[in-house]
Amino acid sequence: MEKRAYKVPDMHCPNCKMRLEGLEDELPGIRQIYASYHQQTLSIEFDERLVSEIEIIQAAKLMGYQLIAD
Repeated sequence: MEKRAYKVPDMHCPNCKMRLEGLEDELPGIRQIYASYHQQTLSIEFDERLVSEIEIIQAAKLMGYQLIAD
């Protein structure tokens, strides 16, 4: 299991939070995900055997969000 934290400067509302947390349903291997639009952060725990960090970053980018390693 891997844990990562990111800054997400494009996240600014509850809808953004819900969209990013929806990655859990879209990508296999995500065990836990929490977004805070107030702090513009994303914390994620994932199984690197099922999904890579690059795949997570690319999926967020397709949604219009840039993930910056914290």
